[in-house]
Amino acid sequence: MKVLSLFAAAALAVSSFQMVQAADLTSADEIVKQANIASYYAGKDGRAEARMKIIDAQGRNQLRQFTILRRSRKPGGEQDLMVFFSRPSDVRNTVFRVVRHPGADDDRWLYLPGLDLVKRISAGDKRTSFVGSDFFYEDVSGRNPSEDNHKLLETAGEYYVLESKPVDPKSVEFVSYKSWISKATLLPMKVEYTDSRGKIYRTMEVVKVDTIQGHPTVLQAQISNLERGSKTLMQMRGVKYDIGLPQDIFGERSLRKPPQQWLKK
Repeated sequence: MKVLSLFAAAALAVSSFQMVQAADLTSADEIVKQANIASYYAGKDGRAEARMKIIDAQGRNQLRQFTILRRSRKPGGEQDLMVFFSRPSDVRNTVFRVVRHPGADDDRWLYLPGLDLVKRISAGDKRTSFVGSDFFYEDVSGRNPSEDNHKLLETAGEYYVLESKPVDPKSVEFVSYKSWISKATLLPMKVEYTDSRGKIYRTMEVVKVDTIQGHPTVLQAQISNLERGSKTLMQMRGVKYDIGLPQDIFGERSLRKPPQQWLKK
């Protein structure tokens, strides 16, 4: 299940969408499929500026600032994503590149400018910390819906409540997660991850949503690590869709030579 749409997830407007969604969906797989599209496929492409505020258990803060470029080859299909870091100085010019493959493992790379090294992120590392935050690489680029078995628990009220369990339990650190997906927007608004002891150890909550160019957009979301007592708030601004991003800027060349004309406001 995808957490954020850098990315970002979005916040649909309502009246017209609710007319289409007049009747509740009854298939867990269909709900997850639609949530994936709402969260990660708004528009044909998109640009956003993001700021992460990382707060550790002692209340100390770290900041990360970056620009996200995204281009979908087709809705729900192959997708390219690049994240260009600008602040602070120790991560400046770092670049995260993703090629998403529905139904298969995504390709992920991290460019480390200090070493002039392109590091491939293996499938086994996708659930590790994203540049020292409480977000995982997989939270940023999205989890493939086919990696989990989904069960619809409840349809009452404003949300679809689902329970999801990994197809390959050995590949992840969680046993299951529970999602609250908005009926109005089909965006995941809250996710709770449970460990082998049956305890909730990690949560995602959407803090703020808005409608941008007719697309639902998550502008603030927070992930909390309940075991460590840390949390990370992601804030999005300057979000624009359908800006005409060319396919060729998403290649390996842009890791060392970022497309500056598309990174500016």
